[in-house]
Amino acid sequence: MTTLRLPCDGWLDGIPRIKSPNFDARPVGAFPELIVIHAISLPEGKFGTNLVEHLFTNKLPNDLDPNISELRGTRVSAHFFIDRSGHVTQFVSVICRAWHAGVSIWEGRAACNDFSIGIELEGCDYLPFDGKQYSALALLINNLVAHIPTCSWDSVVGHSDIAPSRKTDPGPFFNWGMLQKERVRLS
Repeated sequence: MTTLRLPCDGWLDGIPRIKSPNFDARPVGAFPELIVIHAISLPEGKFGTNLVEHLFTNKLPNDLDPNISELRGTRVSAHFFIDRSGHVTQFVSVICRAWHAGVSIWEGRAACNDFSIGIELEGCDYLPFDGKQYSALALLINNLVAHIPTCSWDSVVGHSDIAPSRKTDPGPFFNWGMLQKERVRLS
């Protein structure tokens, strides 16, 4: 992924799309200002299962692992998902509000979904992320910052930063320094 065009519909050109039904309109006057980094794997610590895609599109199979069967019926999404190989998929237009942050607050503002972009990395709290994910994430953030004047690298946070009492992701193995190195390398 290099510099991509962001048309007025909010879908980055050149990024595969799988449209999630789990979104709605941002409140009037709300624009993306915050970029929230998440980590997800289904089941936890298992990669390449396609279950994240199924979760975001409300198509989880009936024969789920018992550890994740409670997710059936959950309505969640993110704007972007980056798998272990660094492949990026867009699920929701950045113009819209994806349902990724839940109960959250940032700098005194509640309901972070209203003013954020959610990026899910395939990962978990107990394994390192792949270097390809950091490269893809830095490129994606560069593209978002280049096209959305209300977003900046200073507004990139973890899910645990906006929901500290209930979330730990992207987790202790997410290397913020590595993300910054990739940002500098791409500059």
